[in-house]
Amino acid sequence: MTSQPAASPTALVVGGGVSGLLSAWELVRVGYEVTLVEAGGSLGGCVAPRTVALPAGRELILDAGAESFAVRTPAVRDLVEELGLGEAVVAPHPGGSWLYLPPSGPGHDHRAVPAPHLGILGIPGDLDAPEVAEALGVDALERARRDLDDSPGHSAEATSATHSMPAPSSLDTWRQAIAEGTPVTVGAVVRDRMGEGVLQTLVAPVVAGVHSADPDTLDLRTVAPGLLEALVAEGSLARAVTARRAAAPPGAVVASLRGGMHTLTAALAGEVLRAGARVLTGTRAVTLAHATAGHRWTVEVTVGAGGTEAVTVDRVVVATDGPRAWDLLSPVSGGALSAADRPQEGAGVALVTLVVDAPGLDANPRGTGLLVSPAVPSDVVGAKALTHVSAKWDWARQELGGHRHVLRLSYGRVTDAPDSAAPGYRTPEEDLRARALADATALTGVDVAAGLVDSFVVRWKSALPAATTDHRTRVESVRTWLGDQSGLDAVGAWLAGTGLAAIVADTRRRIAP
Repeated sequence: MTSQPAASPTALVVGGGVSGLLSAWELVRVGYEVTLVEAGGSLGGCVAPRTVALPAGRELILDAGAESFAVRTPAVRDLVEELGLGEAVVAPHPGGSWLYLPPSGPGHDHRAVPAPHLGILGIPGDLDAPEVAEALGVDALERARRDLDDSPGHSAEATSATHSMPAPSSLDTWRQAIAEGTPVTVGAVVRDRMGEGVLQTLVAPVVAGVHSADPDTLDLRTVAPGLLEALVAEGSLARAVTARRAAAPPGAVVASLRGGMHTLTAALAGEVLRAGARVLTGTRAVTLAHATAGHRWTVEVTVGAGGTEAVTVDRVVVATDGPRAWDLLSPVSGGALSAADRPQEGAGVALVTLVVDAPGLDANPRGTGLLVSPAVPSDVVGAKALTHVSAKWDWARQELGGHRHVLRLSYGRVTDAPDSAAPGYRTPEEDLRARALADATALTGVDVAAGLVDSFVVRWKSALPAATTDHRTRVESVRTWLGDQSGLDAVGAWLAGTGLAAIVADTRRRIAP
């Protein structure tokens, strides 16, 4: 009598973005029979391609969402190598980015200045750098230098009487916050150590442009792990930034792939399919429930025109955005995940990509792009950031040729009021395109409207998690509850934080055996 081989364990992954695809790949490689369901019509989530039309029937494929990854950890680079894309990794052009700031005083115009070359979240590591002095001015720079007074053997209290500006609080304040796990915001630390000038001039544009957030609600530990500890160890926030940057891999702080980051998700999707997983697009998970027997789970998914089907599996991974994940998990949480704590939808963002013929951009007048201060009125510049794609990535410049350039402008902040007149997610496409042309001209100093070749608009409703201190507490409670649920997990940006490096590392920690 021959024994029957044991049936393979089964898994259902909900969501076809980076975290969902990576989860499916990890599971299928260790023997699971995997089904991945994606509510939309395509895979990749916020790392997806869009095609623009060029003259003479040519086309160029560009990133519709994320266009780079942080290299501070090896998480993404390791994945890239595993997928056979190692030779496609490219560094950005070293031109650096700029900031667009309010007037420095009465009678002055809005101004574009180079961003600090050595910084984290806009926090300068070198207070002697000329670009820091240009951006801050004399008074704000003098206040920032007070951060250096807590050097080893130097007493801030001893010098406070000789300076008209306030000294930072004792490092014991931040040492105690570390010991007690007290929530700490970016704004609180920067304001204390370097003053309001650094916070509003250098940090706020970066936080608004990269994280679509307010420094006074953004959790420092989430967006800059280890920086608070380095502050206490170094006795200075500037020196902490320098130390953290020195500990990171040399070179640029971000990288990408030749052809765009969407090639990563395409390769990952290809590996998932080749490994034998079943992938269903246009299929939404409706409900999640405990199966009637054992430690299994039943997920109701849509099929056909209005029908549903119950799928029972050994393991479920929810890899959607926060609100959708909460809707699936909350009913089976026994009250641990309450409706009152459901992540907010967010204001959403819109990205406008312009392909233009503009010889004036050949010299990269604003480096690789600009971040716009939230203090700049939206009727002056409505965009929160501009990326000069063809200046940042040599492959794009080579594909375009001539005087052709790609600019990408982003609109919408988490901090925007519901009745805000600022352009964003809900702004009609034609209005966004017109605004992007005007904003690009204001930001670069080059009139680009006459040379428009093609454009497209992409909208992301829940693209960015709100990395606030409250959100960090909520994430910890979700993870604590999930730790007690056999065969159930959740991954994605709303839990891991913004950026491919955070998402990839967190997904592999949660899913890999």
